[in-house]
Amino acid sequence: MEKLRVIQWTTGKVGKLALRAIIDDPRLELVGVYAWSPDKNGIDAGELCGRPHCGVTATNDVDALVALGADTVIYTPFMADLDHVLPLLESGADVISTNLFFNVGGIQGETKERLEAACVRGGSALFITGVNPGWINSVVTAMTAVCRDVRMVAIHESADCSVYESAETWLAMGISLSETTPEVAETARTWMMSFHDAVHRMAAALGYTLDDTEFFLGHATASQTVDLGWLRIEKGTNAALRAGWNGKVGGRTVVQSNVAWYLTKHLNEGWEFDDDQYRLVIEGEPGIQSRIRFLPPDHWGNHEWDTMTALPAVNAAFNVKAAKPGILQLSDVGLPVAPAGKWHAART
Repeated sequence: MEKLRVIQWTTGKVGKLALRAIIDDPRLELVGVYAWSPDKNGIDAGELCGRPHCGVTATNDVDALVALGADTVIYTPFMADLDHVLPLLESGADVISTNLFFNVGGIQGETKERLEAACVRGGSALFITGVNPGWINSVVTAMTAVCRDVRMVAIHESADCSVYESAETWLAMGISLSETTPEVAETARTWMMSFHDAVHRMAAALGYTLDDTEFFLGHATASQTVDLGWLRIEKGTNAALRAGWNGKVGGRTVVQSNVAWYLTKHLNEGWEFDDDQYRLVIEGEPGIQSRIRFLPPDHWGNHEWDTMTALPAVNAAFNVKAAKPGILQLSDVGLPVAPAGKWHAART
């Protein structure tokens, strides 16, 4: 199998782990790294992600990276930049993104048209993935293959978010605030648009055309003051949320994406949370209920959990390369897998 030539775009929390995965993957050849931070410019990629020096240095020279003619770009910045993505797609490089393009309007309207046109010009593809949205959506839709009838598909995510050290994110979602105002609810709705898109992508994979989507949001309050070190949640203020989207056809919910996120379990409302990160429910014939729990090794720190966001993007590289040009959906890419056999051979 010929190696794919890959560029890693940014080296933040997710990008650093993606970079490490590219270096570790015997199917891939790292040819470039985009550095958003000036202090990373000129630094060896291995040094940036905790691996030995590999001879590829990070740069902020976008034109030089585009000129490399890479097969694939793993795109992981916090904010999308069309001035970067469009030239990459036009160069013929597939872009696999954990960024959802919300700061440029999402994959819709003029933004979608410009991205699609760039894919046409380059014969390239754009695929958005991660753990959720992304991997878990592919898993649950694939599970319906054993059913002779499907009436509803739902994903329920449960997560202890006290390790997600982004006070700005949680304030925007209403955490540590004394009430959920209409303005907070609207901001949370905007931040949860990634799950809105995921509902539409699952619906498309299952052959539904949704005629309505419904957002829901609720908060629970702390029964005692909690100081996380990076965020203080006073007693009586919001400390957990349940939110998500219902996708409907003819007034009936056919696809759901639900999250239950908490920063403490000490709550006045007595909410209970699953220890399993995901509960998957398919109402049909047969009905299916499945649970998924991630078991991190003892040496993992808080940010190692971003592995589950980074790796679906890296491992999708060959599936995306084999797919048609354009903006790809779940069914276009299928179920990417890890190179387990290659890893085994390298260890023996």
